[in-house]
Amino acid sequence: MSDALALALAQLNPIVGDVAGNQAKVRAARVQAAALGADLVLFTELVLSGYPPEDLVLKPAFQRALQQAAEELAADTKDGGPAMLLTTPWVEDGNLHNAVLLLEEGRIAAKRFKVDLPNYGVFDEKRVFKPGPMPGPIVFRGIRLGVPICEDIWTPDVVECLSETGAEIMLVPNGSPFEVDKDDVRLDLVRARIKESGLPFVYLNQVGGQDELLFDGGSFVVGADGEVKLAMESFKEAVTLTKWQRGNDGWICQPGEIAGPLDRCAAIYQAMMLGLRDYVNKNRFPGVVIGLSGGIDSALTAAAAADALGPERVHTVMMPSPFTGTESLEDAAACAKALAIRLDNISIGPAMEAFDAMLQPLFGNAERGVTEENIQARARGMTLMAISNKFGSMVLSTGNKSEMSVGYSTLYGDMCGGYSVLKDVYKTAVYDVSRWRNGNLPDGALGPKTVVIPERILTKAPTAELRPNQTDQDSLPPYEQLDRILHGLIERDLAVDELVTEGEDRATVQRVWRMLENAEYKRRQAPPGVKITSRALSRDRRYPITNAFRG
Repeated sequence: MSDALALALAQLNPIVGDVAGNQAKVRAARVQAAALGADLVLFTELVLSGYPPEDLVLKPAFQRALQQAAEELAADTKDGGPAMLLTTPWVEDGNLHNAVLLLEEGRIAAKRFKVDLPNYGVFDEKRVFKPGPMPGPIVFRGIRLGVPICEDIWTPDVVECLSETGAEIMLVPNGSPFEVDKDDVRLDLVRARIKESGLPFVYLNQVGGQDELLFDGGSFVVGADGEVKLAMESFKEAVTLTKWQRGNDGWICQPGEIAGPLDRCAAIYQAMMLGLRDYVNKNRFPGVVIGLSGGIDSALTAAAAADALGPERVHTVMMPSPFTGTESLEDAAACAKALAIRLDNISIGPAMEAFDAMLQPLFGNAERGVTEENIQARARGMTLMAISNKFGSMVLSTGNKSEMSVGYSTLYGDMCGGYSVLKDVYKTAVYDVSRWRNGNLPDGALGPKTVVIPERILTKAPTAELRPNQTDQDSLPPYEQLDRILHGLIERDLAVDELVTEGEDRATVQRVWRMLENAEYKRRQAPPGVKITSRALSRDRRYPITNAFRG
């Protein structure tokens, strides 16, 4: 029986479906862990397949590829280097499980399967996996290791079973998506399980973007006394060694570096950057193209893109109409210059004239209005998509959560694009994050260390400039009020009466409710975007389009 354990934590960024690439990443992490003197390497949830694999994991060919890769990794451990706790989908007795395998001395020495399969919010694990039986500890060099997987620690049962069957340390591989302010939730959860079990916990979380989900890492170790012993940096891949010693009262982790928490705006911006970088790079786009309007949303989108990808991979286009003001032209140019990104100017005036002429026989002398405004937005969308088709860069849409919630957007117009970094960021937060970026260069950012969003963009009234003297507030409540109501309706699921009780105007709440529900058909056709809040508009909030309930 060993009285010491050198445990490496591999906080990695896998790619869903890239079995060979993920296998190589696991091997590289093991080599790094060996150089640090590790006895054992713990990996994040489903590292071999990438997480979440969704219905891809149901393909028999994919399952066979994963099994072969796991067996090859097991064979690697004949070399006398570190053993591995490898996480992967695994078929056992005809059932597909979310599994952790102990790879040791050239073989698969033990298997444990996830018991509590989440089936809420962004998770659909009951759709693809079978729950395992209540697990006992995995014995490694005489040390009894509890290895509950992610959701297994969100309720007491699995940890209770492991502690009652002799587990000495809890090692928890996770695929826990980023949400603002979630760090405290995770830490409180682990401390609750520690209080019940009396055991130290290792919480290892995946890092990286996968479609709309962003995993922020931020792995940590908490001792049986409830104190944080080590905390890894968020939003970064890393392999970190933890050193453990058996004491009179159980296992003790030697204190290590504790990364400080990011403030709210820093965390949102890092999530935007990493989500975009991984979506673009993992899908092998050469860069992005953005409609730069001179407004705050496109400016922040461009800043995040330049920081995530490098200015040389960001192409912006100003597309003025007869209603575009001189200030907008100047502000777009100033923003592009500050970010050192390419800016082209393509007037949509000829397209507007062409559509007017084309539709005049049908429209006749009908009053001009929203139809003509939407034609402008769609001319811009078509222009951006043409540039994307010609040069291969992906279009980034620039709509924020406030606009997407109430349908203040044009299908096949400003909603065109392959990805959106602001899709889950309310308008008021757009301003907060923009001001933060002007004063900070985020860690890992590739953009310039300067003010990147001109002050006038931050102070002028937001406008779509689809008609003379238009502002957003002509069509919407003030953004501070709108965002407060939307947060109540979406994140808090409140009814109209409850918001009125909190001091909101009834007519305004009812109006926002109607806009929110009526815009569902638009949101179904919106591009994916990185999840920031506890209830994003796509994966978290799934409402029927045909819906007569109005509260």
